[in-house]
Amino acid sequence: MRHLEGTPMPVLSDARIRALKPKEKPYKQADFDGLYLLIKPNGSKLWRFKYRWLRKEKLLALGKYPEVTLADARQKRDEARSLIAKDEDPSSVRKDQKAKAAAEQTETFTKIAAELLAKKRIEGRAEATLTKTEWFHRLLGADIGHMPISQITARDVLVPLKKIENKGNHESAIRMRSAAGAVFRYAIALGLADNDPTYGLKDALIRPQVQHRAAITDPAQVGALLRVIDGFSGQTSTRLALQLLSLTALRPGELRMAEWEEVDEAKAIWTVPAHRAKMRRPHAVPLSRQALQCLKQLRDLTGWGKLLFPSVRSSKRCMSDNTLNAALRRMGYGKDEMTAHGFRAMFSTLANESGRWHPDAIERALAHVEKNEIRRAYARGEHWSERVELAQWWADHLDILKTKRPEHD
Repeated sequence: MRHLEGTPMPVLSDARIRALKPKEKPYKQADFDGLYLLIKPNGSKLWRFKYRWLRKEKLLALGKYPEVTLADARQKRDEARSLIAKDEDPSSVRKDQKAKAAAEQTETFTKIAAELLAKKRIEGRAEATLTKTEWFHRLLGADIGHMPISQITARDVLVPLKKIENKGNHESAIRMRSAAGAVFRYAIALGLADNDPTYGLKDALIRPQVQHRAAITDPAQVGALLRVIDGFSGQTSTRLALQLLSLTALRPGELRMAEWEEVDEAKAIWTVPAHRAKMRRPHAVPLSRQALQCLKQLRDLTGWGKLLFPSVRSSKRCMSDNTLNAALRRMGYGKDEMTAHGFRAMFSTLANESGRWHPDAIERALAHVEKNEIRRAYARGEHWSERVELAQWWADHLDILKTKRPEHD
């Protein structure tokens, strides 16, 4: 077969390569365009590509024959020549690729998850949230923790999620998917992954029906509940906690973990710091006369320490998250009737139904953040003056409800 003029004649063929025998010293057998075969005394046949970079001669190893065929070697050589044409050194590119591949093997899900958790801790996220997130990370880690973050697929993530879902913990499975997604998005930001595989699992899990926390909102029943709380025979601090929940509409966790330095009784303001607030924004609460009276009683009990509501077991720990709900159960209110969080719904419902207050003032009193970004930009006011009046009206209104006993009560 004749070759076109100017086209180099390939020197090597598979038959010729197989016929090459080792010698006492290594020797080369050239192909063309810098590709050659190095035959070693032990019989190994190694592909090499010789090229010049920045006026220096360099070599690139392309593998061993026959694992790397003649056609494969020529393709690798052509790829290297293409890099040179783009002003890239093939040897440097290969080193970078190897380093990246090695890094991918060490950048596992567990490692990235731990880094993200440390970042959240520095940012001052609530300890309860961090503990829950760490728990989700451990459950995920049992199946995908050892895997390089860049190689994890949606199917891989689905395995631990289904384990939780199959136990009937549908809400936990959804929350765990969200926790996993945060890890993958963090990895993307660090340049360690290209996509978030949890996005494709959006419709793969069972979504439980939203169940709002039980709350009493009927005025007559509210009055009855308040009377029962006033007569609570358990721990005085527990009674005061429930009374303050009803008066302030704080989240139970914000109240339980409160520290005395957050309460300014002289100015009648209770400020929940950003690191303990759910929305990560400081939340100032105006205090009514009734709330200040509760705090005065509480200070006589716990004012010697740091916490408003220390645990009965240790003054360094706050009241447990089950204490308030357990007290409601002791008073005869089932979990489908009233919860500690339900005092917020009680306040929101009755305050809105009164028609006396601007809805935004009520939302600010609940420390809710406007979801619409544009509206939020124009609604930065805290409605403080109105909220001060609202707080006192609410406390007085609760006193009125307590005095309105139905005939059968």
